[in-house]
Amino acid sequence: MGSSRSSHYLALKQIAKVSNSAFSLRKICNSIAKTTAKAMGANGCRVSLLDPQKEYLLTVGTHGLSDLYLRKGPLDAHKSLPEVLDGKVVVIPDATKDERVQHPKIAETQRVCSILGAPILEREEVIGEIRVYTREPHQFSEADKSFLTSVANISAVLLERAELHQLLEKGYRVNEEQAKLVQMPQLPTTSLRPTEFAHPSEEEFARLLDFYRIEWLYEPRSFPLRWKGGEIAEMFTPDFYLPELDLYVELTTLKQNLITEKNRKLRQLKELYPEIKIKLLSKGDFHKLLAKYGYSPLGEAKIEGVSRILYSHSQIQRRIRTLAKRISHDYAGQRLVMVGILKGVVCFLADLMQHLSLPVTVDFMAISYYGGDDGQVVKITKDLDSSITGQHVLMIEDIVDTGMTLNYVLGHLLAHNPASLRVCTLLDKGARRLTNVPLDYIGFEIPDEFVVGYGLDYKGEYRNLPFIGILRAELIKEDKL
Repeated sequence: MGSSRSSHYLALKQIAKVSNSAFSLRKICNSIAKTTAKAMGANGCRVSLLDPQKEYLLTVGTHGLSDLYLRKGPLDAHKSLPEVLDGKVVVIPDATKDERVQHPKIAETQRVCSILGAPILEREEVIGEIRVYTREPHQFSEADKSFLTSVANISAVLLERAELHQLLEKGYRVNEEQAKLVQMPQLPTTSLRPTEFAHPSEEEFARLLDFYRIEWLYEPRSFPLRWKGGEIAEMFTPDFYLPELDLYVELTTLKQNLITEKNRKLRQLKELYPEIKIKLLSKGDFHKLLAKYGYSPLGEAKIEGVSRILYSHSQIQRRIRTLAKRISHDYAGQRLVMVGILKGVVCFLADLMQHLSLPVTVDFMAISYYGGDDGQVVKITKDLDSSITGQHVLMIEDIVDTGMTLNYVLGHLLAHNPASLRVCTLLDKGARRLTNVPLDYIGFEIPDEFVVGYGLDYKGEYRNLPFIGILRAELIKEDKL
C-alpha cells in the first residue's frame, strides 16, 4: 500500500468536483469513499453521520467493504473509535485486537486490519466521521492523516449544504431583501436523514417514531441465516432497530406470501440468535406496539392535548445521567441535601438521585399562591423537616420561568445559613425570566411554550406522561374564554 502528495491532490480535486455535482447525497458520499480509498491505497472507506441523539453512526457512503461488515450491528459512537467524538484523528493498527473496535471478530473474518478515522466537524462540533480500512497492517503517515482530515472538511461542507437543501424543501424561504435583514438560522445536525426507504410504510413508521422522539436506526444489521461451502448463502436485515427498547422491527404488508416468508426468516433468526428481540409488524401492529408505551393514537387517553413531544423519556434520562455525573464530581467527598418543591419535581428528583455517587438526604417544601396588593404572593405551606444549617444544599426544580418563586424560596433557604446553596433545574424557560436567579445545573433550555409530562401538569393532569410535551395552545385559550 502507498500514497503520495500528488495522488492526494488529484483526489481532493475530484472530490471537490463531485461534491458540487447534482448527484444524490448517497451517490456523492459513495464517490468520496471510493476516491479516498484509491488515493490512500486502502481497501475500503466509509463516510458516517451521527444519529440525532449522537449515539450511533449512520452510514451515508461506502466503498470496498462487505455487506456483512457494514451491517454487523448498530455502531455505537462511544465504543467504536470513541476518541473521534473528541475531534481527534484515530489510528487503529490492528482492528482484531484493539478494544476501541466494537466488533473485532467480524473485522477478522472480513479481513479488516488497520483503520484510520477522522472527525467530520461542523462549527467545531463532531457530526460524523470518515474511516479508511486496510487488509494488511499499515502505519499511516502524517500526510495520510492530513489528507483524510481535508476530505472530512469537504464532507462537512457537503453535508451542511444537504441540510440547507432539506430545510428549504420543508418550506423555509427568504428573498434577497429578507436575506439582508435576517441571519440564517444555525442548521441542526439532526435535520439530515441519510436514509432512502425501500417502501412508503417504512417512511411512515419513521415519521411516527420521529413524532414521539423514539430513537431509530434503519437497517443497521444483517443476520446470516444460511451458509453454503463456508460462504453466507442467505441473510436477513430487519427494517429498524429501536435502541431504547432494544428491539428490531420488520414491517410487512398483508400479502400472505410475504408474511409466510418473513415468518420463516424470523423463526430461523430466533433459533440462531436467541438473545435478539425482534417483531414482525403490520401497520396496525406497530400502532399497537407504540400504544403499549403510551405513544400512539390508541393511547390518546394518555396524550390527548399534547401537540408534539419536546423530549422523549430516553433523552431525559440521558441528560439526567450527565447532570448527575457533574453534580457527583462537584460535591465529591461531601454530603448533599436535595430540596424539592412539591409536586412537579418528584419525577426529576427521584431519577436524579439514583445516579448520584455520593451520600444524599432529601427534603421537600410545598408552596401556594394568593392574591396580594402587588399581585400574586408566594406562601410556604410546608417547610423543611430537618435543619440545613451548615449543610451543602442543592435546590432541585422541575422548571424555572419567571424566577420569582425560585428567588423567594432561595431567600428563605439562605436564611437557614447553609454551607452552600446551588440550583439544578430540569427545564429553563429563559424567555419568561423576570428575576435574575442563579442556575448552576440546567437540563434543557426550552422555548416559551406550555409544557407537560414527567411531573409537570396542567390542571392536575399529564404528570404521568413518560416524556415532556407541548400542550396544544387552543386548550389554554379555551380555558381563558
